[in-house]
Amino acid sequence: MSPVELLARVLASYLVGSLIGGLVLGRLRGVDIRALGSGNPGSTNALRTQGTGFALGVLVIDVAKGWVATRLIGAAALHALPREALPVWLPALCGAAAMLGHVYPLWYGFKGGKAVATLLGVVLGLAPLMVLVLLGAWLLVVVCTGFVSLGSMLAAAVLPLALYVGRIEPQAASVAFGVFAAAFILYTHRGNITRLRAGREPRARRLWLLGRGAVR
Repeated sequence: MSPVELLARVLASYLVGSLIGGLVLGRLRGVDIRALGSGNPGSTNALRTQGTGFALGVLVIDVAKGWVATRLIGAAALHALPREALPVWLPALCGAAAMLGHVYPLWYGFKGGKAVATLLGVVLGLAPLMVLVLLGAWLLVVVCTGFVSLGSMLAAAVLPLALYVGRIEPQAASVAFGVFAAAFILYTHRGNITRLRAGREPRARRLWLLGRGAVR
């Protein structure tokens, strides 16, 4: 693979990642959800401000673009290419580019979301069974604490270990992507970390099963 083709596929993944579901659907509805609720264009804020149907649409778009970057732009190209060292890394590179596009979207002034749903789509493209690990870790944390943000961060933190233990090939590329994703998700949630430490982070009351009897 030539350097030009490699860069073109990574750039294409970034541009696909820049299509923010909440902003695409918001434009059709005539709203900018970055000006509502938490200001995040992701599915959680979409659910809180626009309802279930809108949030589901946001989730589908943001997950789908992660899958498109890895499976259609990245992995599909490998079938016609020799398995040289760099092309083998292409799906992971394309997945990382899609996440960067979601957080820093070209189409929306480089102000996007936190890339959790896009990460889910990338993992779906790289190692589908690992999605169950992410969802399981996320659900366990949210049920126990009520904090969606904490669940997202801890699920991402589990990813590198899960990819390593699961021996997902190519292992070096997979684990390297997992480390990047975990660090990047922590970075995009730095505001949530500040609110968690200050005791100001809102809880998902409907999912917080262990807090049903807590004082509200």
